[in-house]
Amino acid sequence: MNKFRILRVGERGGAPKEDFMHPLRPALRIVLSVATLVGPFGLAPTARAISNDYSINGTFAAVSDGQFATTDYAFHDEPTVRSTWSIQSTCTKDFTCTGQVSSDAGWTASLRSDQGRVWTVDRDIPGWQVCPDGTTSPGHQTFTFYPSDSNGVTKIGSPYLEGRDKTTGVSGACGTFKFLTIVMPFRLDRVG
Repeated sequence: MNKFRILRVGERGGAPKEDFMHPLRPALRIVLSVATLVGPFGLAPTARAISNDYSINGTFAAVSDGQFATTDYAFHDEPTVRSTWSIQSTCTKDFTCTGQVSSDAGWTASLRSDQGRVWTVDRDIPGWQVCPDGTTSPGHQTFTFYPSDSNGVTKIGSPYLEGRDKTTGVSGACGTFKFLTIVMPFRLDRVG
């Protein structure tokens, strides 16, 4: 018996004709055609939904850890600074975030972030550096922090944020043309 079948002109090979005429076959073709055309453009959202998951809002315990302070990359002790911050922020659809920080230490400053990952707070501190002759010079303090898990890995929405507190004096203060810069580890924990 011959395993191969010879087809005549106009004859179809393959499955018997009744399989091609299965009642669900036309409906399946329509569904697949529509899914192919609409899939990437229609039913699934093409842009990420606007969400404030990147914003930071609430009350936080702020700690600048003076035990690990550095000046010119050398460790030395500084007083640890503890305060309570009230943070309010919003993020736009392109994840540019702005807001305000109010500290119970008596100051208020603006807050900003691009992409909701690394946050920055800048403020000026009058009379920060005290010179040997009793005069003072201002400093510029920058807090930089990001939401993190307990291993230090960025985790958006975490109640724990970590980073650094860097304060820099002005050149020429106290008769020296070197900026005094103190950097301390910084941490925020949500308390409310």
